[in-house]
Amino acid sequence: MSKPKILIARAVFPEVVARLEQYFEVESNQADETWSKAELAARLRDKAGAFTTGGDRIDTEVLAACSQLKICANMAVGYNNFDLDAMTAAGVLATNAPDVLTETTADFGFALMMATARRITESEHYLRAGQWTKWSYDMFAGSDIHGATLGILGMGRIGQGIAKRGALGFGMKVIYHNRSRLDAALEAECQASYVSKEELLKTADHLVLVLPYSPASHHAIGAAELALMKPTATLVNIARGGIVDDAALAAALKDKRIAAAGLDVFEGEPLVHPDLLDVPNVVLTPHIASATIPTRLAMANLAADNLIAFFTGKKPLTPLNPAVLAIK
Repeated sequence: MSKPKILIARAVFPEVVARLEQYFEVESNQADETWSKAELAARLRDKAGAFTTGGDRIDTEVLAACSQLKICANMAVGYNNFDLDAMTAAGVLATNAPDVLTETTADFGFALMMATARRITESEHYLRAGQWTKWSYDMFAGSDIHGATLGILGMGRIGQGIAKRGALGFGMKVIYHNRSRLDAALEAECQASYVSKEELLKTADHLVLVLPYSPASHHAIGAAELALMKPTATLVNIARGGIVDDAALAAALKDKRIAAAGLDVFEGEPLVHPDLLDVPNVVLTPHIASATIPTRLAMANLAADNLIAFFTGKKPLTPLNPAVLAIK
């Protein structure tokens, strides 16, 4: 009996490729080429499954060209690269890779917030350029983390991880806004208080964005929202590009309407809005919040687990549109 054919759309750990080759006939993009949507569709045309990352768009156009496709397993917790409605209509299961990256991503979110507040990138550039010639009392003076008010927009697992780091590790007052309020026991565990979005923006000394991307959350932080923030406040986005209006943020940073920002995600990434590259008071990282070897390996193995389970008659671990399984 022949093995099902799958496509690994981006380079991944060789041991994960070898593991999948035990179950499947694998075409793997270990050269990590960047494919157009047409090229991706062409390679998927004879495939029953796909191992994807957040940059591989699976939509109506791709699905129409790939009638044999049954499952796409994302090596990411986010899945805005998937048109879930179109995949469900086509009978294609979608899975993602949550949980395994929670703590690592929360670590990074907190690190990015600290780097932003304490102006680490600015000061390193200054030092490397040979501009440090003497000490001064206000040289790169930033803002404190300990005892400050931490605001979190989006209080899922990662948001809760950041809240605990702030409250328990740094004595921060934690406030949050979320689509739905946490239950009282979880709020107590995170030492977090629910507030309106407007109060969150007005009150937070350090605002961290951890909400999933959707059409409803597009530009959830734009010029109007930035205008509500304190001029001494910082903003960190480790969620998804498009949640922040990057052009509006660059303008706010340039005009010092907020103190600083730390960004790991961008609209249209890997492209970055050029105005963000011209302001000094921003820390920029290339979508690496989950980037530790153990965590990325766990994410890849979870995607592999979903593919293996699906084709061996078991239930995938993290289905996003489980209705497809009911009609499989």
